[in-house]
This record gives sequence, structure tokens and C-alpha cells, in this order.
Amino acid sequence: MDPERTTRMPVDEALRVLDALDAHGVGAVVGGGWGVDALAGHQTREHSDLDLWMTASAFEPFVVAAGELGVDRLSPWPGDRPWNFVVTDGALLRLDLHLYEELPDGDIHYGSALGGARFPQAALDGAGVIGGRPVRCEALPWSLRWHQGYPPRAVDRRDMTLLSTLAGLPVPAGYEVPRDT
Repeated sequence: MDPERTTRMPVDEALRVLDALDAHGVGAVVGGGWGVDALAGHQTREHSDLDLWMTASAFEPFVVAAGELGVDRLSPWPGDRPWNFVVTDGALLRLDLHLYEELPDGDIHYGSALGGARFPQAALDGAGVIGGRPVRCEALPWSLRWHQGYPPRAVDRRDMTLLSTLAGLPVPAGYEVPRDT
């Protein structure tokens, strides 16, 4: 599936997903582009998907909620892993899942048992707003970190500019938005 596809996820669909997940006790945390917009407190651009962080133990209630929403397909993409993959309804809804385990000391483990990443629970304790609704989202410093380290697309440059502005930091090298000439 093309990550720059023309099908978009409007705010009402993002909220419908979050409401369904809440109703099933999933406790999802918004990441990616919608997470950036949540931190900004308003929608700044169109989105093709909704990135969601959730505990691996919440996957079963997620499947029930997703089924009620019509989300019933894996959408394989190069680089997908058992802890990070996309599910879709084949039309409007595209959910990019990030599954993690909570460790006994309160930290989070994300990725494979042999080479995963460890980070504090505070990384997912951000507070934001989508469509007037308060949501849990990636914390600003971690959103900044996770939006780097890969070749940026135009959308990544816009997101990094917004995140940097919110954090009161300069835009990292290579993420500047080119000026129109």
C-alpha cells in the first residue's frame, strides 16, 4: 500500500476509532501524524492513517473493537514486524499498530526480545486534543525523537517543524521545510 495514498482518514473517523477502542478498554495512545496534531491541539494536515500504541495484552480487545469498525485485514508493508503492522477495512480506515510490553519496573519494551527498544512509560503519557476530544498521545520529547532517524518526506518536515516549534527548539538539520523560491 502506498503511504502517500489519496484515501485520507478524517477527524470523525479517527474519533470513531478511539471511541470504539475506549469502549473495549484498549487504552490506545495516539502517535504519528495524528499524535503531532493532538499535541498541537488542532488538525494541521490530512492523514492517511491513525498510528496507535497499545500493550500487547490489549490486542484481543482491539481485535473485537476493530471488527465492529469493519477493520478486518492486514495490509503488509515492507518492514512490518509482529509488534508494528497495519490493519485496514480496505477503504477508509488504516490503523498502524505499535504493540509493546510493560516491564515490571514500569518501563516499556518495544520490538523483538533480542533487539527491541526500552523507554519510559512517560514517553506515552502525552496529552493532546483531536477534534475537541482529549486524547492520550506520545509525549512531545518522544514524538520529536521518533519522527527522526529516517529519510524525511515533505510531511515529516512539516511535522518536525511543528514539533520543534511546540518544544521551543530549532528544527533538526535535514528536516527544514524548503522555502518556495
